[in-house]
Amino acid sequence: KMKRRIHFGFVLVYTLVSYFCPCSAFYLPGLAPVSFCEDGKGGDDCQTVIQLFVNRLDSVESVLPYEYDVFDFCKDAKEMRPSENLGQVLFGERIESSPYKFNFKQDVKCKAVCTKGYKKDNQDDVTKLNFLKMGMQLNYQHHWIIDNMPVTWCYDVEDGQKYCNPGFPIGCLVTSDGRPKDACVINAEFNKKNTFYVFNHVDIKITYHSGKTEGWRGARLVTATLEPKSIKQADENNPSCDGGNPMEVPADFENEVKITYTYSVAFEENNSIKWASRWDYILVSMPHTNIQWFSIMNSLVIVLFLSGMVAMIMLRTLHKDIARYNQVDQVKAFEDAQEESGWKQVHGDVFRPPRKGMLLSVFLGQGTQIFIMTFITLFLACLGFLSPANRGALMTCAVVLWVLLGTPAGYVSARLYKTFGGEKWKTNVLLTALLCPGIVFADFFLMNLILWVEGSSAAIPFGTLVAILALWFGISVPLTFVGAYFGFKKPAIEQPVRTNQIPRQIPEQSFFTKPIPGIVMGGILPFGCIFIQLFFILNSIWSHQMYYMFGFLFLVFIILLITCSEATILLCYFHLCAEDYHWWWRSFLTSGFTAVYLFIYAVHYFFSKLQIIGAASTFLYFGYTMIMVLIFFLFTGTIGFFACFWFVNKIYSVVKVD
Repeated sequence: KMKRRIHFGFVLVYTLVSYFCPCSAFYLPGLAPVSFCEDGKGGDDCQTVIQLFVNRLDSVESVLPYEYDVFDFCKDAKEMRPSENLGQVLFGERIESSPYKFNFKQDVKCKAVCTKGYKKDNQDDVTKLNFLKMGMQLNYQHHWIIDNMPVTWCYDVEDGQKYCNPGFPIGCLVTSDGRPKDACVINAEFNKKNTFYVFNHVDIKITYHSGKTEGWRGARLVTATLEPKSIKQADENNPSCDGGNPMEVPADFENEVKITYTYSVAFEENNSIKWASRWDYILVSMPHTNIQWFSIMNSLVIVLFLSGMVAMIMLRTLHKDIARYNQVDQVKAFEDAQEESGWKQVHGDVFRPPRKGMLLSVFLGQGTQIFIMTFITLFLACLGFLSPANRGALMTCAVVLWVLLGTPAGYVSARLYKTFGGEKWKTNVLLTALLCPGIVFADFFLMNLILWVEGSSAAIPFGTLVAILALWFGISVPLTFVGAYFGFKKPAIEQPVRTNQIPRQIPEQSFFTKPIPGIVMGGILPFGCIFIQLFFILNSIWSHQMYYMFGFLFLVFIILLITCSEATILLCYFHLCAEDYHWWWRSFLTSGFTAVYLFIYAVHYFFSKLQIIGAASTFLYFGYTMIMVLIFFLFTGTIGFFACFWFVNKIYSVVKVD
């Protein structure tokens, strides 16, 4: 608990988050608890065997995840894979059963699972061992699952704090200069130069909540933790896990190497932890997620304050301008108003159709589709439907929503294109349905080719690619045509003032009212309200940490909408006062330029926070980043355009024009 004075802004924003986003409600849909009983004491609805599942292995030093079997670990004799949803496949999750099976409440001490032998004269063995050593060198992490809950490795850090990592390393390396790398620092015995140490033993501790105290049968698992160890077994048939020498693998092995994998498991009853809150200890104590709540709250309050100031300035200034312009009976006041500001002088040109109106309307249609998809996805995540416990649900929800929202995209694009005076409606609807999704799919397919070549588990199977194309061309494209049909049947949006036949000459602009400086400045404030959350989002993607702060993310999303709108409106007003009436594209690019700052931040994050090495991983990082930047560009640009479109229509509809 924070023992400090909390500002009013902190309390205000925290109240808003708690009211709108009950983020602790993790277990709303489809995640029913499983009851476990001792062997011979359970019924049909009570399981006695606990199955441990394994997921793909990943690393903070490589973007390439790999399946469990690639590293030549112990395999399950009756291997089975639970059904995976679309989101899990797209994220590269490959869950499968393992030979680690436990009987409920039966402690096991040092049980051997299997022994893997590697001979130097066998090329296949050499290849397997080299791949295992590569995994240890790049600090690849196991991800084990018990009862849909990650098995965590919890250990102490500085200041007496403890954090739990939802994974544990394969092993570690002591370099040729004697420097222990990564996990080797946990044991002083890992000190031999140019040597790998395999974590071939795990002490697993499973905590359960008894149903006797709650009035239901059996018990429910609430925590699963482990401690990895490196132990060399002298006798694989009679293993001993009490101390001993660590399991060493020399960088250049001369003799046969045998690795015996063992485990111990212990059960403990703990009725103080409820099943519904069993993820709390994982999420609260994960690295980099012990957020500076106070700093984030104050940042949000500052952004809200700035947004309010911008809105107040705009309203007061416009109210004064409109009041002066409407005093047509007072000629002097009218002339003074025209001298002070020139936004009314361009009323005959402000609604002149923009250049490249086809492309702008296509971008706006796609941006509308992305905006609605993002809003619904974040809202459902805020309610707890898309929590980390529901694996792959976030990506699945986003893809399905995008496919089903083709109709709004087609409608908005067609309606605006008709307003711009366009007549090539077939080209418009085809570009709306194919241009931006085609760019994303081409980038995604290129990244997938690299993953295929590297043999990574993140490579999307051919069948899934066909399914994605079927969703795109079979559902999204027809829905886009339906939306475009209704959009073209509607009349063009009626403008409040008529457009002159001859364009007005734009006077010479100052530096700050020129297009490029205005666009560059316009993205600063929106980016300022997201960069804190952006850090944690990038951590969840590239450092393989769970993101669960959807309440704050939804609040930042709303603030981003307000900030993009107000920054664009403010700059649009200044340009109109400077008698520059080319606002269509500028309004889109002003807020859309936030995506450029996002890309710059992603580059900074890559070089300052990540340890990624290798050309393939670097190419994958920037390839996926470009997809994020394009989506964010369309999203923010659309918000700024429609805010400015509403603003321009509003101010020119309330003034009297002779």
